Amino acid sequence: MKSYSEQTKQKTYFIVAGEPSGDLHGAKLIAAIKKLNPEACFVGLGGDKMKQEGLETLYHTDQLSVMGFSEIVKHIPFLIKVLGVTTHNIVSIKPDKIILIDYPGFNLRLAKKCSRLSIPISYFILPQLWAWKENRIRFFQKYIDQSLCIFPFEQSWFEKRGVSTNYVGHPFTEDLHPKLSKTAFYQKHGISKEKKILTLIPGSRQQEIDKMWPVYYKTAIKIQESNDIEIVVAKSGGVTLPNTQGCHIEENDTYGAMTHATAAITTSGTASLECAVLDTPQVVCYKLSCVSGTIARLMNHAPFISMPNLIAEKEVVNEYLQNEVNPNNIIKAIVPLLSDTLERKNMLQDFEQIRRSLGLPGVYERAAKAIIR
Repeated sequence: MKSYSEQTKQKTYFIVAGEPSGDLHGAKLIAAIKKLNPEACFVGLGGDKMKQEGLETLYHTDQLSVMGFSEIVKHIPFLIKVLGVTTHNIVSIKPDKIILIDYPGFNLRLAKKCSRLSIPISYFILPQLWAWKENRIRFFQKYIDQSLCIFPFEQSWFEKRGVSTNYVGHPFTEDLHPKLSKTAFYQKHGISKEKKILTLIPGSRQQEIDKMWPVYYKTAIKIQESNDIEIVVAKSGGVTLPNTQGCHIEENDTYGAMTHATAAITTSGTASLECAVLDTPQVVCYKLSCVSGTIARLMNHAPFISMPNLIAEKEVVNEYLQNEVNPNNIIKAIVPLLSDTLERKNMLQDFEQIRRSLGLPGVYERAAKAIIR
């Protein structure tokens, strides 16, 4: 068997992440590969974090991150262009391996286009085919050489459908730690230590902000009228919030905004699982356009939308979709979580079980070793 140095010498990896969460995972994966092979080169699609780790970027995630069916339709011409440019670069560069991270609408089409090139393709963070678009499994059966999953139940799901899969653990077993202590975080925002914090997490895309923020803001202000709380907003980079009067904005310490919160109103996605891992009680919401929402309801076969509920296989956190996302529903669910209630205690107990199910730290190192082999 070849040594790591023989396996990894001067290799070029073409890596594709099309969303902010993928950029974060991609950056940590690049760092783990570089530890094993400092001479490795990385080219592809990614964001600022991947660029900081040395990725030569063809397109930035800010250009690629689109949500919703009707919204995607508007961007199809651009995405077709990106697919063509990406494929052309892969043909020219002839990388030793292609690494795809989530972003299935684009990545699976890219895998199909590259299948004739005889370049091994690894897929890290698999699309949630168990929830919807199960027919995409054929792409994995035909075009993906290596599948690395992050949820324990995914391994058996994919393997039952003929796709050999390696469970490497979940990234959130890694360093989800706030930058500031609770005392320092409160001091930074001028919040009295006896105050409770309600954190709003409206999303990482401008499209999400436009849908979620008006409801979140109205809800939080209404809650503040009858509860002694401060409102903190975990704001992603590259998005604009139209009205933040009375809110403390936190851009540099998102995990601090989650960890030090008494409770959170969270947009469904990565943040809902982060809150669960960080032990922050929450209500989860999501809104799409009317057309996208209707299609999503028809196509989604999963019983829940939030990862905490999917992992626990029961309703741990309250979920609200489309027209259900309104101040009355959110207030009814979130206010009990601001005090030492049975609802809060039960949710925290369920979070503990969720954390245990995510595996041990070392996810990126395991993924890097598997990819290099």
